[in-house]
Order: sequence, then C-alpha cells, then structure tokens
Amino acid sequence: MTVESQLQALQLGSLSSCRKPGGSTRERDKPWEAGGAHDDRVPELKTSAESVVYQLRVVLRGISPLIWRRLLVRSDNTVADLHSTLQTALGWNDEHLNRFVIHGREYDVAHIGGVGFADDPHQVRLADCGWRVGERFLYEYDFTDAWQHDVRVEQLLPLEPERRYPVCIGGRRRVPPEDCGGRWAFLELRQRYSLLSIADRLHELAKRRLAIGGEGLRSRPL
Repeated sequence: MTVESQLQALQLGSLSSCRKPGGSTRERDKPWEAGGAHDDRVPELKTSAESVVYQLRVVLRGISPLIWRRLLVRSDNTVADLHSTLQTALGWNDEHLNRFVIHGREYDVAHIGGVGFADDPHQVRLADCGWRVGERFLYEYDFTDAWQHDVRVEQLLPLEPERRYPVCIGGRRRVPPEDCGGRWAFLELRQRYSLLSIADRLHELAKRRLAIGGEGLRSRPL
C-alpha cells in the first residue's frame, strides 16, 4: 500500500477501533489476567463534551530519509484506538506484539502469547495521559525487528464537529517490509537494490559484454 492510499484510507472516515460495542465491564475482563473468564465485549466509551484534538507527528526511528506521518486524533479515543490508527496510517499489518510507553507507563494491545501490562488500553483515554504540546512518547511494534516510533504532540486543536477523526494530514514514504530483520537489515536491503546500485551493476555487465565482444573480434581469422 502506498503512502497516498494510506492517507486516503484514513481521510475516508473514522477507523474502526479495537473495542466491541455492548456488554458490561468487569474489573477482571483483561486477557492477560489468568484465572477468570474473559468477556471480549467492551462497553462504548462516552464522548466527552470537552474533547480536543491532538495533532501528532510520528517518526520511525533510525531510518533516513525520514518515514513519518502527521495525524489528528480525538482526546476521547483510547490507547487501543491509537494503536489501530498508527497501524493503518503507517501501513503495518498488526501481526506482531506492540507497546506504548507514555509517562513511564506501558500499554499494549493484547496478542496471543504476548506480555500484559496492568492498564487495559481499551479503557484508557488519550485525555487521561494529560499531554502537553511538545511532549513525546514511544510506540514500539514487533519486538524482534524492534520498530520504534517517536510520537510528538505538536498541537492541541479544537474539535471540528463536522470533521471525521482520526485523519492523516501528512506523511512521506512507506514503512519497511514486515519481518525484514529490522533497521540495519532494511538499510542493507535498500542499499543493495537502490537505483544507484542497479545502475552500477548494469554498467559492470555492459563493460564485461564489451570486453567479451572485443576478444572475439581479435580472435576471428582474417
């Protein structure tokens, strides 16, 4: 999926969140807590009359030129909602474990076999984080390849009732392929298949063909 198609997908409307409507909430309805039945129905969170919009800039660490996105998300979205937004905007496939580190607290959207943290990301609103302009936090995806994203709060904006959120309003370049081996493996792969490397290879092949052709002409009898 190209960056342009990712932006268009986000601009078409709100992303579906990880929570499911209906049902009652219980304190132990958490997939990482053993010893109790898990009810995956999470109640719909009420919209706050004081909701604002966070403008976030997301940058994938360690890659140059920068791979980045600029997002607008509502403060009454949950941490789980933000996970879904980041996956869609960046173009990841949500096939691996993940975590947020916000003000020293860790959150993850549970996968089978994954670690669990104390706070349920489906119940923590972004407004609960108390972000200020300029604050940063970490979003990590795929603990093997270790794709780390710096997320910075650029602005706090008023909510536009006629606008649909979340929305991606800027960005450049696609993320690396899933399971490519991490940052260094991706950079090596990109170097190997860069246009310059391809041009160098074609030039080398052309020189070899010319050399073989010249030797054939010299060996040909008069």
